[in-house]
Amino acid sequence: MSKILIDTNIVIDLLAKREQFYNSAAQLFSLADKQKLELSISSLTFANTSYVLSRLKSTQEAREILRRFRVLIKVLQLNDKLIDLALNDNNFKDFEDGLQYYTAIENEQDIIITRDLKDFKESKIPVMTADEYLVSLEQ
Repeated sequence: MSKILIDTNIVIDLLAKREQFYNSAAQLFSLADKQKLELSISSLTFANTSYVLSRLKSTQEAREILRRFRVLIKVLQLNDKLIDLALNDNNFKDFEDGLQYYTAIENEQDIIITRDLKDFKESKIPVMTADEYLVSLEQ
């Protein structure tokens, strides 16, 4: 079973139902619900998603969405080592992307799914969009 780190933008696509990106995100999470793949997110993603949802919904609605979402994913912890690696890696212009990358590496994830491919040019593991990953499953 593939172990996949899901970037924050994909999680928000799903939970905020971003029209253009929702369907592919929903398909990914449906596969996880059917236990065909293992989806993980960093603890930072959980916090950032909570913040975004609380701007779009009431606090109570946002928490309920997150409670239901939580059963689909494994939350990977950040630690001093990952923060230091991201801080000292000049390949990542976006610090948050560096945290995502090193979280994936440290937790032996097979793939990173994101919409920000350009931010992961130096990745040592495959990085794909949700659409690209879903197409790869069909082949």
